[in-house]
Amino acid sequence: MTVYKPVFTPSPLPPLPSMYDLPSENPEEPGLPDEFHHWQPQLLSQTFRPTTYPPEQVFCATDLNLYYDSLNTSYYKRPDWFAVVGVPRLVDAGRLSYVLWREGRAPIVVVELLSPGTLEEDQGETLRDRQPPSKWEVYESILRVPYYVLFNREANSYRLFRLEGEQYRELSDDRLWIGTLGIGLGLWQGKFAGVERLWLRWYDARGEWISTDVEQERQRAEQAERLARQAEQRAQQAEQRAANLAARLRALGVDPDAL
Repeated sequence: MTVYKPVFTPSPLPPLPSMYDLPSENPEEPGLPDEFHHWQPQLLSQTFRPTTYPPEQVFCATDLNLYYDSLNTSYYKRPDWFAVVGVPRLVDAGRLSYVLWREGRAPIVVVELLSPGTLEEDQGETLRDRQPPSKWEVYESILRVPYYVLFNREANSYRLFRLEGEQYRELSDDRLWIGTLGIGLGLWQGKFAGVERLWLRWYDARGEWISTDVEQERQRAEQAERLARQAEQRAQQAEQRAANLAARLRALGVDPDAL
């Protein structure tokens, strides 16, 4: 007699959600951005140009949902600004959110612009081991973001943290240098978006501020104008030399037009 043995076939695991399956905004979330929260990230993105990665492998984001836990897809953080290297600059028509388990890389640097509603959480002053975890815990212990920056625009000051071992250590330097990227971050006094103030801005290995797209275009226009003036001066000088030579020839009784 044949004994029937049922064959157990495990159910396939459901696919992990992508950025198309997860909400990209929460209108009830506190700390809605003001104009400065738009301008400062723009300057950071425009000057974040690592020398060790091609532009198509550098992604910067502002106020974008960052999902970090595939088992709790309602958990996310929304950094004021963050950058990731080694991932595609563009995904489809543009990312709706940043989903860690899809991207495969955590941010290398996160910048939070301090505001009253998020001040304690940004600085790691809230209770630990709560659910969902605080920004500080996510950046430090889950995402393991190497560099964390807090900027207080009211005091025109910032705090720099570097991940050492399991914890962030505050740096005493007045500038942040990231050797693996070949660029650094500092405070720049200047005008951006029509506003004169202190801004966070990236600089290069020579200590010079990295130019924005608008500044580069202006520099190219100024260079072209400078070259045009130099060419005009050389032409005028050549014309003057020719006139002087003709005058000397006439003084010697030689008609230069007959030569």
